[in-house]
Amino acid sequence: MSHFLGIDVGGTKVALALGDEQGRVLARVRRPTEPSGNPQADLERLVADGRALLAQAGLGAGSLAAAGVSLPGPLDPESGVLHSPPNLPGWAEVQVRAPLEAGLGCPVHLDNDANAAALAEWRFGAGRGASHLAYLTMSTGVGGGLVLNGRIYRGVHCGAGEIGHVPVEWDGELCSCGLRGCLEAYVGGAAWTRRLARITPPESRAAQLAGAPEAVRPEHLLEAARRGDAFARAELTRWVDYLARGLVVVVFSLAPEVVVLGTIASAAGEELCFAPLRRQVAERTWPHVSSELRILPAALGDELPYLAGLSVALAGSSSS
Repeated sequence: MSHFLGIDVGGTKVALALGDEQGRVLARVRRPTEPSGNPQADLERLVADGRALLAQAGLGAGSLAAAGVSLPGPLDPESGVLHSPPNLPGWAEVQVRAPLEAGLGCPVHLDNDANAAALAEWRFGAGRGASHLAYLTMSTGVGGGLVLNGRIYRGVHCGAGEIGHVPVEWDGELCSCGLRGCLEAYVGGAAWTRRLARITPPESRAAQLAGAPEAVRPEHLLEAARRGDAFARAELTRWVDYLARGLVVVVFSLAPEVVVLGTIASAAGEELCFAPLRRQVAERTWPHVSSELRILPAALGDELPYLAGLSVALAGSSSS
């Protein structure tokens, strides 16, 4: 049996999983990221984590077929270099692959966290069985990953999948990327939180749940909408409308079989998000393109960090 190691490095947590060819997790561990400011020391700690997980499973050094690492971008999967991610202090132009390969004794494959999540949902989650998948997550920002013909698609300079920066309003809201009118500026969690702090009326249920209008976050808005609050329902309708504008571009450009949506969309659920979203996308695309399209909530939940790194390892091994 071949064994694979998955490593997911986020801004707040590191998750490692040891698995087999089918993605069955044999051992796992999760800890705070705790960047030291010295990336080489942080990479050595990851190697120690991986070795400890092997020992926990009763496996020795040299038993890994490959390891996969999910990292916040920007990064170059070919060279193995990570370029100054905002959530990892001190990680500027860091060669990640070489020290991990030396320490773990196996090939190491890298990808950004959105691509890794797309691979995991395609292989193990809501997109299982599809050849063409688009994945979007709307947490702080809007990340995206594309699996086309069963392979991750990165495009020139790994720039593909940036669906969050499709313009949905010319000269609209300023996005964190510096452009205006990006989808992220309308449906990303940070941008929506700023908007809610500005516009939430004090008498709304969302303000009551949060304790004050300026404290309202998307989760308060969603709960208020479930309870029938008029302001919350109207604001969520606006949010879904902008998300539909972005998805129409994806559908016409790529004609995927499945679009998988995580975080805010998954939390909103069928009635408040997915049913109206499917209707809007169907109304604004050609039937032969979208009639068999499935727009689904992400399925992996708390398992995603463990399966993301494993999916990178499995995908890298199958293509090498």
